[in-house]
Amino acid sequence: MDTTDGRRRMSVGPTEINWDKLDKMKFYSVGAGIFTGITVALYPISVVKTRLQVASHDVVERNAFSVVKGLLKADGISGLYKGFGTVIIGAVPARIIFLTALETTKIAAFKMLEPLKLSEPSQAAIANGVAGMLGSLCSQAVFVPIDVVSQRLMVQGYSGHAAYSGGRDVVRNIIKSDGIRGLYRGFGLSVMTYSPSSAVWWASYGSSQRVIWRLLDRDGTASDKGNVVLVQAAGGIIAGATASCITTPLDTVKTRLQVMGHGKRPSARQVVKKLIADEGWTGLYRGLGPRFVSTSAWGTSMILAYEYLKRLCQTEE
Repeated sequence: MDTTDGRRRMSVGPTEINWDKLDKMKFYSVGAGIFTGITVALYPISVVKTRLQVASHDVVERNAFSVVKGLLKADGISGLYKGFGTVIIGAVPARIIFLTALETTKIAAFKMLEPLKLSEPSQAAIANGVAGMLGSLCSQAVFVPIDVVSQRLMVQGYSGHAAYSGGRDVVRNIIKSDGIRGLYRGFGLSVMTYSPSSAVWWASYGSSQRVIWRLLDRDGTASDKGNVVLVQAAGGIIAGATASCITTPLDTVKTRLQVMGHGKRPSARQVVKKLIADEGWTGLYRGLGPRFVSTSAWGTSMILAYEYLKRLCQTEE
């Protein structure tokens, strides 16, 4: 029995680098560059997803390809990066807050779960899920205002939405009409969307990794770097698929609330009723395809970069 447990821990051990084993300054500085690069590569998917979610029932662009075509025709490549500057400004502090809360909570959660003698996948799912949820909660204070401003820039001039001269113009208009609280429009739904989504993503990632290792590495000898990367990528895809399917309806409602002008103030319930009346229940899954691609691509790219960053910043014993 002890030998089996030892093998299981050996198969997973090389993929885990604890927070206390990292050079924090190197982690934050190198990480800012890596995650900025990922944002540049994948940002257009977020623009397309957001446009699909806020499009009115009679809009011509009904799928991702037509949205991309319309953006390129109207604005060129820059159209795929509407609101990008705003996102980059807020992404670094939000990411630092999230990752710090994630790692410190994960360590504490694993320690609390040790006496329960749960299976390794179950332990990983609970610890990662709790850490992902708390990390998301902590980062929402920075992320929500950035989300509100960037999404208005993403959809400006589209399907009846107002046009702006830039991020400052959006902030000025929001504060003028709604005060600071306007920058936190949809905060409750953001918490309800991103916190469970983050919990599901990290729980799925942590547990699926353990399950894959058990299937792949029964004798505890397959944990070379190539296999580690493949298992982490597979875990990221599984986590992205799970999270996007569960939380897309909330994300659609949240996005619609955040991009509405100050003259329109429907409640979340009214947005849901209108969507269902116009398009049926499938309306709540508007943009599911791009969101699935976005969540899986972002998640897989992020986790591979994150795990690489941790290996890069690991301190010598």
